[in-house]
Amino acid sequence: MSEKIAGVRIPDSALVREATELVRETAGPLLFHHSRRVFLWGALRGREQGLAFDAELLYVGAMFHDLGLTARHRRTDQRFEIDGADEARRFLHAHGITGEPADRVWTAVALHTTPEVPLRMAPEIALVTRGVELDVLGIGYAAVPEAQRAAVVAAHPRPDFKNRILAAFAEGVQDRPDTTFGNVKADVLAHCVPGFVRRDFVEVIKESAWPE
Repeated sequence: MSEKIAGVRIPDSALVREATELVRETAGPLLFHHSRRVFLWGALRGREQGLAFDAELLYVGAMFHDLGLTARHRRTDQRFEIDGADEARRFLHAHGITGEPADRVWTAVALHTTPEVPLRMAPEIALVTRGVELDVLGIGYAAVPEAQRAAVVAAHPRPDFKNRILAAFAEGVQDRPDTTFGNVKADVLAHCVPGFVRRDFVEVIKESAWPE
């Protein structure tokens, strides 16, 4: 029997159960609860907007979106979003989901910190971003009725979430600061890591190999 939270049914499939256990085991409670809330907020925002979406694909995108912050799945040579996107696609391929659907989930994870662009794309891509924006930034907070917000938070609590998620962001990217160039995680390192110096886009242009 599938679980239902705030009127949203969690898909009851082997794919979803395995994604749930993988994230529960590797990400820890903070990111696990955050990722589940991202799915729920995304589904609620999708319902409100009348969007047709594949709940399983949305679930995998939501659950894997921060996996690149974890010790097991992070690399130091690329953005953490790509770490999570690559893991999501590998997971889907292992379950026989390939081609465009797997690429759609890859894109949802890879673009979830990119403002505006994913909101113009396929529903699963847009709704992962909607879920992240609501849970982390409060964007769309008033679009979800209070009773639904309370039900989601009761199922997946967020104690001291603002400070704890910032700490998780900093820990997950501080050993690859160059990968934060031009994205929001540079703000996190500027606040949380003493001595961090942002790369400057203007200086990158001026110091390029072009002679003129």
